[in-house]
Amino acid sequence: MLELQNIGFSVPGEGGGKTEILKDVSFKISERFVAITGPNGSGKSTLAKIIAGIVTPTAGRVIFDGEDITDLSVTERARKGISFAFQQPVRFKGITVKDLISLAAGTKISVANACEYLSEVGLCAKEYINREVNGSLSGGELKRIEIAMINARSTKLSVFDEPEAGIDLWSFNNLIKVFEGMYERTKGSILIISHQERILDIADKIVVIADGRVAQIGSKAEILPTLLAPAGCRYTSKRGGEANG
Repeated sequence: MLELQNIGFSVPGEGGGKTEILKDVSFKISERFVAITGPNGSGKSTLAKIIAGIVTPTAGRVIFDGEDITDLSVTERARKGISFAFQQPVRFKGITVKDLISLAAGTKISVANACEYLSEVGLCAKEYINREVNGSLSGGELKRIEIAMINARSTKLSVFDEPEAGIDLWSFNNLIKVFEGMYERTKGSILIISHQERILDIADKIVVIADGRVAQIGSKAEILPTLLAPAGCRYTSKRGGEANG
């Protein structure tokens, strides 16, 4: 479904040089749940934004369903079937929660359907359905609404950047149930950026990014035990050598 080929991303550095954020990142995604993890500052969120089309790589190609989408915009990728949930959700002044979910679904949905999506993410529909998606909502509330929106979109590939952030009052089990229900509805892939063991534990494949590179990649059975090793030994390269992080 999704293939990243030799992805690189750099930004201007001091003295006219370049700072490399991502370096020759390559892997494929076709599994039900795929988790990307790694130390802070390793390039995980940048990689997620490259997949969504928010950021354009400075090297490499992004292939989706056999098509090169490297130069497509975020809107064009959304039409192809890619959804993206920000680590810090966007606020929309003047748009109600129901309007936002309808926009995500691509059709005018009923109040009952909108309420169903909200209920799945642990929000009382009557309290939220007509509220504006603005500063009156907390970060956790916005996060849940965004997850409901992605659920309503039901796309081939859904990308979540640390979906657990800000939902501490809502259990991880409920979040995982939403992802499982999303998969049953779409039969697509769900890509999750996360550090949380309980989310990594549902992954069919885990990709570890360290120092801008793929440090490890494999099944949960292969990768998760190495991530639970003592600090300092967690992020190792695919060949067994130690990586930065």
